[in-house]
Amino acid sequence: MSGGEAILSLQNLTMRFGGLVAVNDFSMDIAPGELVGLIGPNGAGKTTIFNMITGHYTPTSGRVIFQGRDITGLSPAKVALLGIARTFQNIRLCRNMTALENVLIAFHPHVRSSLFGAILPFFGYWREERGMRKEGMELLARVGLERWADERAGALPYGLQRRLEIARALAIRPRLLLLDEPAAGMNPAEASQLMDFIRHIREEFDLTIFLIEHVMQVVMGICPRIRVIDFGVSIAEGTPEEISRNPKVIEAYLGEEELGA
Repeated sequence: MSGGEAILSLQNLTMRFGGLVAVNDFSMDIAPGELVGLIGPNGAGKTTIFNMITGHYTPTSGRVIFQGRDITGLSPAKVALLGIARTFQNIRLCRNMTALENVLIAFHPHVRSSLFGAILPFFGYWREERGMRKEGMELLARVGLERWADERAGALPYGLQRRLEIARALAIRPRLLLLDEPAAGMNPAEASQLMDFIRHIREEFDLTIFLIEHVMQVVMGICPRIRVIDFGVSIAEGTPEEISRNPKVIEAYLGEEELGA
């Protein structure tokens, strides 16, 4: 696939931290609508790649191209406004706020009214605020969380907290969604429900999804294409069946139970 067809094109990305090379000459194209998995042993450089895409790290060398635009080194806020949202390995919710309030936080970068509008209602701020609350409830309904809209996020069961974190990312109105180990800490039943949820939001929101995951049940079950990295270097790419039989992948995961899960 050529870079012109890709929604995301990663071109020769390298990330060095002093003498440590975390990612070395990584290239990958993702087409619109794809659901692609990125796997590798602990410390392989997976989250570093996500951090370079989203502006948390500026690559030592290489480029990040999103929808034909070079976004290398842009701030995370600018990257999000361009249409890339992400979740993190550790859930980052405002635990003392409600589910709806967590979603509304993500809407605010799209608010057009000024601060004066909050003081002088005829400027339209409160009208826009009511519109955001309506849109927030609609979003929660689309992801099956409307009944928990007024529940404190920290009081929700773990699986619902993960779902809420993804819902908050969707409130940014992304074209590309990066999921960093969304099944972390889940039991097999929760992981199975997560798989159905990811399939649902991909179709419901017309998303391209790039997924890091250690739970092989998830990545092998929902990703038609999987890339494998080890020590910051790409070592394999293919279908789940091809990846599970690849000698380099088996060697990289030797001793890790997840590969055979």
